[in-house]
Amino acid sequence: MTAWGVGGTRRKSVIRLGPLVGRILGLALLALAAIWLGWNLVADPTRFSGSVLIGLQNGLLYALVALGYTMVYGVIELINFAHGDLFMLATIVAAALMVSVFGVGHVGAASVLPLVAALVGCMAFGAAINVSAELFAYRRLRTAPRLAPLMTAVGLSFVFRGIAQQDYVNGSAQKNWPIEWGGPIVEGVYLYKLLLVAAVTIPLLLGMRFIVSRTRMGKAMRAVAQDQDAARLVGINVNGTISFTFALGGALAGAAGVLYFLVQAQTYYDTGTQFGLIAFTAAVLGGIGNLTGAVVGGLAIGLIQSINEGGAHGLGSNWSQSVVFLILIVLMVFKPEGIFGRASTEKV
Repeated sequence: MTAWGVGGTRRKSVIRLGPLVGRILGLALLALAAIWLGWNLVADPTRFSGSVLIGLQNGLLYALVALGYTMVYGVIELINFAHGDLFMLATIVAAALMVSVFGVGHVGAASVLPLVAALVGCMAFGAAINVSAELFAYRRLRTAPRLAPLMTAVGLSFVFRGIAQQDYVNGSAQKNWPIEWGGPIVEGVYLYKLLLVAAVTIPLLLGMRFIVSRTRMGKAMRAVAQDQDAARLVGINVNGTISFTFALGGALAGAAGVLYFLVQAQTYYDTGTQFGLIAFTAAVLGGIGNLTGAVVGGLAIGLIQSINEGGAHGLGSNWSQSVVFLILIVLMVFKPEGIFGRASTEKV
């Protein structure tokens, strides 16, 4: 398997026309993307720069959610499709804390403490829900066929959406919240929004990287990802390590929920479906199970999507989702392991 960029490689053969064709087509697609970006830049630099700023803002949010997908997959090879709807629930909790509890209506220096409190609260909420899901649902299905935990994740996704649709939670209609932003506006983009997203997301991403690569628990996570039985033999608490991984993924979803709410100032029960699928696409694009790949994939998807919608020569917002998933289809055909993933074979 491939876990956080560590895995086996495919056996070499004398003639490898398939990978050669894939590399050639990949380079051709990169060249076309570069030409398209240059075309948009030359045609309207103002619209291009504004789209890049929005793309960076959205891309960092995609990366934050994608990292939750990739961490869980890296340990137990589970595609946790409930992760997007957990993020959606976190946006509702963030709205309740920021507006209803702390009374924040204008994001500024005075809202720093409420923001920190909301981040801590939503990260704890996401971690608790994710750990509970692992304990009561996924743990019992570790030895079951892979379809069983996958369908359980889909079922949990519908449960989360059903909770959000209750009138006392959010309701079935989109809610707009009275959140105002000040500060400079650069090419139609509130600069403080981008700075806030970057100021929260980048340290979290670096922190996750540090935990996985430098800490004792990170070593345990990598050991469990490679071989659970061998990890038990050397004294690693496999159940605790997997629960810790789910807690980290849930905390990232909680943080992303706070940032998304502050940027968009809205909550909707279906937010997690679209956003979660795009974040999952970002994780696959970068190489699911690879932390760096999740970040690069999120930024790439965010930039492509925003330039397609706001650039001078884009297809427009109606085709935005089609462009994102077309990228995924092409990648799965020619490089299914993703940008940073490594080709591997399974023993049968």
